Amino acid sequence: MELMKNKVYRCRISDYTADGTGFAKIEGRAVFVPRTAVGDCCDVRIVKVTKNVAFGRVEKLVTPSRARITPACPVSDKCGGCCYQHITYEEELRAKEKKVRDALTRIGKQDGDRLLGITGAETTEHYRNKAQYPVGRDREGNIVTGFYRPRSHDIVPVERCLIQSEKADHLAGIVREWMTEFAVPPYDYETKRGTIRHIYVRTGEKSGECQLTLISATRKLPELTALIERLRAAEPSLTGILINHNQRGDNVILGDRTDVLWGEPMLEDRLCGNTFLLSPHAFYQVNHAQAERLYACAVDYAGLNGEETVLDLYCGAGTITLALAAHAKHAVGVEIVPEAIENAKNNARRNGAENVEFYCADAGQAAGRFSGIDVLVVDPPRKGLDETARDAILKMQPPRVVYVSCDPATLARDVAELCGAGYTLEKAQAYDLFPRTFHVETVVLLSHKKADSYIHIDVEFGEGEGKIPVDSIAKRAEAYKPKEKVTYKMIKEYIEAKYGFKVHTAYIAEVKRNLGLPMYDAPNAVEELKQPRKHPTPEKVEAIKDALRYFAVI
Repeated sequence: MELMKNKVYRCRISDYTADGTGFAKIEGRAVFVPRTAVGDCCDVRIVKVTKNVAFGRVEKLVTPSRARITPACPVSDKCGGCCYQHITYEEELRAKEKKVRDALTRIGKQDGDRLLGITGAETTEHYRNKAQYPVGRDREGNIVTGFYRPRSHDIVPVERCLIQSEKADHLAGIVREWMTEFAVPPYDYETKRGTIRHIYVRTGEKSGECQLTLISATRKLPELTALIERLRAAEPSLTGILINHNQRGDNVILGDRTDVLWGEPMLEDRLCGNTFLLSPHAFYQVNHAQAERLYACAVDYAGLNGEETVLDLYCGAGTITLALAAHAKHAVGVEIVPEAIENAKNNARRNGAENVEFYCADAGQAAGRFSGIDVLVVDPPRKGLDETARDAILKMQPPRVVYVSCDPATLARDVAELCGAGYTLEKAQAYDLFPRTFHVETVVLLSHKKADSYIHIDVEFGEGEGKIPVDSIAKRAEAYKPKEKVTYKMIKEYIEAKYGFKVHTAYIAEVKRNLGLPMYDAPNAVEELKQPRKHPTPEKVEAIKDALRYFAVI
């Protein structure tokens, strides 16, 4: 039967997508239903149907899943931050482990048993040491902070977030009050007018310190003395108040220049036995307890005995590099962000690590300059390794590669590339650093071993004993025939049906290029990007990535 729009069907949710959306089979087709749990029996109204996908919403929950719970957050169904507030944490871990395993098997073409499991967090509340609150106005004109509604710039007002630190919520409230009292306007992304874009609060789990940064679109702010006094009085652990100047027209949160309004320019914290000073730009894992477990696994997978040279690409402020240096003969860290490299160098001196060097360079270009590397560690952003970095790794051919990933799909893509060029996936372990969201970290160990000897085999085709029939080759060729090509039209239809907006072909091409995917199927789209054109918004980037995952492109 044909699936009909606006018709209500009774179904049972059978699984989750990569972004935590539940789906069910209705009339033989997969239908995506947000905020559902595996095992839910519900009446679903079909809201959109396209050639390849369909989407629905719950009209009635007939029989709830055993995994379903009442969300502790009152705006969990509106905010774009958490997608798993409605299920138990045990169910969330099961979904995340399956997500990693599916990526490694379907995209990475690896044995799923190489994934040893997932390590859950001890707490799922107030675990984040970094909060970035967008600032705007509600319909009544009141200044609000919170988090963006999915795929929009609409802010869902949140005064108490269950995964952010309570200090961050408190300080954001003081800034809101100051903006209201002194008529400091929030930045408007539509009109490109206003002042305060974001409130950025970072806290130190071990040091107890916290730092507040205002991201402003203008150079001057009124009544800063009053704000500083109020913040200091409200939070004694505050060690620095900064202003970051961002006059860009896009969605990048931090600008290039940061000035100190009061206190220290750096936040201090301890991780894996080392002390770190962190600038607002420096990368630092948001879940301290889980980060220590994650990095301990990376060091263990590196298999160091004190005689190795280790190269750490995407090193940030040097957190993994210094953990590796304690067990290696020599460690080298590479990062493209200058502020992070300065942090890393200072952190090495501060911790007395004399066997460490840091370089500011692109990961792929820097990797090509080194030789004699025993262990390579990579911790790339969500887009994974770019083509230059992968090529450099294959040129160096280090015996062991430890890959720390925050995106199972791009991890699996890179694992497939490396394993296709001589590496073997030895083992993997997932870690939940982001409870209640769909994100998950994974550590993978890859090994490379050159053949000790070669065996020469002569093969004869034809009929008769000891020969290989030609027709059997044809049958195998038919069985392994490439899948139907995923077109840009299919991707655009999927996005319009699921998200309600259109994306330009050039946007899809840009995202594919950033993910290191081949571009031969859309040469015109690539050429278009050479002309002045706005880049896709974050929500459109995520929608395109979702479509690429759905069609198993990544």
